[in-house]
Amino acid sequence: MKRTALAGLFVSAAMLASPVFAADDLCQINLIKIADAQATLLATSENTKGDIDAMVEKAKGEQAAGKTEDCIATTTQALQKLQNLTKGGDDK
Repeated sequence: MKRTALAGLFVSAAMLASPVFAADDLCQINLIKIADAQATLLATSENTKGDIDAMVEKAKGEQAAGKTEDCIATTTQALQKLQNLTKGGDDK
């Protein structure tokens, strides 16, 4: 009985911690997507490239500081900007 209770507690703790790891992974996944999109984008204005590079640096700093939610927000904005460029939309 003690082993079952202990195993249950361990599984519960692992499940509660998993969203934290998933969020950190999302930050890293977004950074990879941005790098891939920048590599495949044919032509962007120098201002746009500078803006996205600044966002990537900001996100990396946030990630290093453990501010995962801020990193996700920053990388999501950068991805949106890149997506707008690939659709021919406004990059603002």
